[in-house]
Amino acid sequence: MQRFTSAFIREQRGEKNKVDPFRPYAFLVEPECGSGGEVQDVATLFLTNRECPFTCLMCDLWKNTLDSRIPVGAIPQQIDYALERLPAAQSIKLYNSGNFFDPQAIPPDDYPAIAQRMAGFQTVIVENHPRLVGPRCLEFQRLLPAGVELEVAMGLETIHPEALAALNKEMTADDFARAASFFNENDIAMRAFVLLKPPFLSEAEGLEWALKSTEFAFDLGVRTVAIIPTRGGNGVMEQLAGSNDFSPPSLGSLEAVLDAGLAMRRGRVFVDLWDAEKLVECPACGPKRIERLQNINLAQQCVKRVGCSACRSSDM
Repeated sequence: MQRFTSAFIREQRGEKNKVDPFRPYAFLVEPECGSGGEVQDVATLFLTNRECPFTCLMCDLWKNTLDSRIPVGAIPQQIDYALERLPAAQSIKLYNSGNFFDPQAIPPDDYPAIAQRMAGFQTVIVENHPRLVGPRCLEFQRLLPAGVELEVAMGLETIHPEALAALNKEMTADDFARAASFFNENDIAMRAFVLLKPPFLSEAEGLEWALKSTEFAFDLGVRTVAIIPTRGGNGVMEQLAGSNDFSPPSLGSLEAVLDAGLAMRRGRVFVDLWDAEKLVECPACGPKRIERLQNINLAQQCVKRVGCSACRSSDM
């Protein structure tokens, strides 16, 4: 499999979007099935901060980041700005296009102010690279108000060794396992991001390795797996598409990975439906199939697939 350097990947990118260090670049409230099976509202804040130091092949999150460290106090201001404009929610995601425990992204001096703002939420979910797991996680956990659970989301992506190396994520499955062990020892919940059909894998291989990666995550104590259809949008992925080394997964694969993941009965499994419309090949059944996936995400229960005479897809 072809390997690209971080410098090359960055050279293929377009321009970043203009963002304000004192404002989140997006925020919303969305429903999600909670750990107890109930549907809860989750406030999702996309915080503006310095770009992630890791240059992953498939990542397009750099588009809404800064080139420099933001001042102390900016992140609490961003949180206030969003929460003042959002309806009440039971849990909160503080996603920052990178790593919450990277001190160049989220200043540790802001941890007390951030933690104070988590009062009233059941769970606060942050994202972080497995290689940046350590004492800062515990520091933030200790600062959270009583009753607020910390959950850390990490990108596992795939346990296919060659494909993972080709993603330039600068980690191995063993790195993920070490991070998981740390969180298990310190009673910190985990979710994992798994890619469906990363570059260099066929459709069948993409499905197979997404399920193997999901099983691997559950074996390590991960409670929730979010499966993300691999997509383009950052330059080098378009080059790989041109050389037939990448194409997005089919909607059928997305359906299959959710059905099979939930059949494991080992934890919550979600599929990311952002831009799922681009995976639709049949306009007659595509919208109904996406609606089915949305309903399964919320209920965590599989239902009969949508049949379609136009494209000959069948119920199951």
